[in-house]
Amino acid sequence: MSQATRGITLYLHVHQPLRVRDYSVFETANDHNYFNEPDTLSERNNKNVFDKVANKSYRPMNALLEKLLTVHEDFKLSLSISGTFLEQAEMWAPDVIESFQRLVNTGRVEILSETYYHSLAFFYSRTEFEAQVEAHKTKIRELFGVDTRVFRNTELAYNDSLARWADEYGFKGILAEGWDPILDWRSPNFVYQPEGTNNIALLLKNYKLSDDLAFRFSNKEWQEWPLTADTYTEWTNAAVHNAKVINLFMDYETFGEHQWEDTGIFTFFEAFVGRWLSNPENTFYTVSDAIDAHQPVGTISMPSTVTWADSERDLTAWLGNSMQQEAMRYLYALEADILRTNDLELIADWRKLQTSDHAYYMCTKWFTDGDVHAYFSPYESPYDAFLYYMNVIRDLRWRLHETHRTGGLRG
Repeated sequence: MSQATRGITLYLHVHQPLRVRDYSVFETANDHNYFNEPDTLSERNNKNVFDKVANKSYRPMNALLEKLLTVHEDFKLSLSISGTFLEQAEMWAPDVIESFQRLVNTGRVEILSETYYHSLAFFYSRTEFEAQVEAHKTKIRELFGVDTRVFRNTELAYNDSLARWADEYGFKGILAEGWDPILDWRSPNFVYQPEGTNNIALLLKNYKLSDDLAFRFSNKEWQEWPLTADTYTEWTNAAVHNAKVINLFMDYETFGEHQWEDTGIFTFFEAFVGRWLSNPENTFYTVSDAIDAHQPVGTISMPSTVTWADSERDLTAWLGNSMQQEAMRYLYALEADILRTNDLELIADWRKLQTSDHAYYMCTKWFTDGDVHAYFSPYESPYDAFLYYMNVIRDLRWRLHETHRTGGLRG
């Protein structure tokens, strides 16, 4: 084991939403199946999507990670895995769950806390937010036998208020985007402390080096294409020349789904890990290891919410237009009535609708960010996404009315 003090904190986020099917207004009050598209060829058939991504990304990347953990004793990483992903994997790909379990069982793969349903609940209901955090902690404990100690919010949405909550909740660390307008002259390549907290550390994503892999790797118009392991190793070594830690944060699906296998992403990553660790001064950290190894060098304040999405790095990808705002407002307005029913199916459907992807599909941004939104959306337009979603909200209200009418509403 090396005695290196500078390292890469690799964090990968694993998530798949349950997409709303083409749910028409004529189905309200008649059909309460919102997510299971019967057409197996449909882009919104959730099993079909999950199987495709499992074959392109989850299975090959987990196999590569197992290999790297076997070959390199200094290789480590952190994962966050949403509850909606875990539920789908349990149904359709239990071998994927087993491969994640093998990774965690090495003791060198840390799992982070998040909201179970990959939701924006923090910005609408603190009670619901905490319920989802607890549900996620329980699910991780059941499947992997570990307790989570570090928190990442949905889409890395972060502000000072969230940091104070996480500190009071007992988390030792929290993640955020290392956004230049916030950092000013400071570097993301250190451990910080959130403003107004006592016991929690803040790790900031090095978005330039992260996005080189997550977004630019296969772009033939990029002046650095094709990126080699040697070049990327030079960049990462330069980044920690006077620093301690490089936080590479990205979606797990970067490997195999966003960057297809034929781009060379798997071969590149395996070579890069070997190149990086060939220098005895270098290592990899889990998030907790990075926090344990390095004291905060200062405090960071983010009064306004910062995310890791789009050029603005704010919540406009999910809440930037009136459709998105209206959909979320109607959804969370149902909270008290939905929970009072104690109807587990109804509550589960309501929570699945909180997944932030639903609002993301309603985004009407264009230009560069709009291209990204269009790539991820399974709908013809953001207006279709909104109409199907609001039809589901109408049906939720009908089910609530029926529960009340038949005397099923409690409290």
